[in-house]
Amino acid sequence: MTDMLQVKGLNVAFPSRDGPVRVVRDVSFTLGRERLGIVGESGSGKSQTGRAILGLTPASGTVTADRLTFDGIDLRKASARTWRSLRGPRMSMIMQDPKYSLNPVMTIGRQIVEAYRRRGNAARGDARSKAIAMLEAVQIRDPERVFRAYPHELSGGMGQRAMIAMMLIAEPDLLIADEVTSALDVTVQLDVLKILDDLVRDRGMGLIFISHDLRLVSSFCDRVLVMYAGRVVEQIAARDLKNAQHPYTQGLLNCLPQIDGDSAPLPTLTRDPAWLA
Repeated sequence: MTDMLQVKGLNVAFPSRDGPVRVVRDVSFTLGRERLGIVGESGSGKSQTGRAILGLTPASGTVTADRLTFDGIDLRKASARTWRSLRGPRMSMIMQDPKYSLNPVMTIGRQIVEAYRRRGNAARGDARSKAIAMLEAVQIRDPERVFRAYPHELSGGMGQRAMIAMMLIAEPDLLIADEVTSALDVTVQLDVLKILDDLVRDRGMGLIFISHDLRLVSSFCDRVLVMYAGRVVEQIAARDLKNAQHPYTQGLLNCLPQIDGDSAPLPTLTRDPAWLA
């Protein structure tokens, strides 16, 4: 399997009163045409890793890497023109909170059509039809109404589905999905996962699936990276996640609720300072 994405020694730091704080530390992995899950607690560096890959780190942050390439393109040296040609048509990221990702002064339909037309010279009528079809694909019951709506007129779950439709319509080669199913009910979640699965299997898309849901990751992904305090502490095949060896991964698994288990007291994770070394 050819690696479309190569990440080696990735670091992301932000300034503070006490000096730079590294939120991503020496992260290395490769991605082929597969489903790679990234799990860990909030603040473990999952989202910042995804943003750094797409060149979306805030201006206050500093990104360094020994290697960061996509399809042979060195992203560390990518110009603004190169990024414009990559983001959307070839690389996309579904953000965790649509409130901060959708343009509040543009209708949902206009934003989806714009995303679709960036991948080629599609006619406006064709782009509109494709956008409506994609809204239907993510289980939006009245796609015509949502197409004409503004982001503030949608609920959180509806906005999330609209954001998913906008990122998937261009059928990118690499998609980073950040907590993409967190605001969705179970039936819609399954439909969205099927769309992602079809794109990986049929189009050969590479998917980075960021999630807190270890059960979902173990059943949906091919491989899993476990992050703690900005570092990757374990890489394992998703089917073997229940047999993970690192105590942090074991601790996360032990915190999952068990239907037939005693829920009191809730388990706590004992942290070892050596994990930060």
